[in-house]
Amino acid sequence: MTEERRTDPRRRTLKSARIVFGGLSQVFNCTIRNTNETGALLVLPSTVGVPNSFLLYVDNEATRRPVEVVWRSEDRMGVRFIGPAESTLRRAI
Repeated sequence: MTEERRTDPRRRTLKSARIVFGGLSQVFNCTIRNTNETGALLVLPSTVGVPNSFLLYVDNEATRRPVEVVWRSEDRMGVRFIGPAESTLRRAI
């Protein structure tokens, strides 16, 4: 069994999200399976073609945040949050 190295344990979740990169022109759908203050586990059909850093859009929270990949397998990626969450809702002028 792999030793847990996180100082902040992850909480189980099931959230729809999108991996966005390439000047917002490339999008991969994914599912967030667990998360904490510092990162998340993403599940998607394939990690091939996903860069090492991108924006993660969380659909039901209407937020996005920059992340970097810590590890990856064929259909899963562990990511670290490298910036604050930003609202994706447009503000009234």
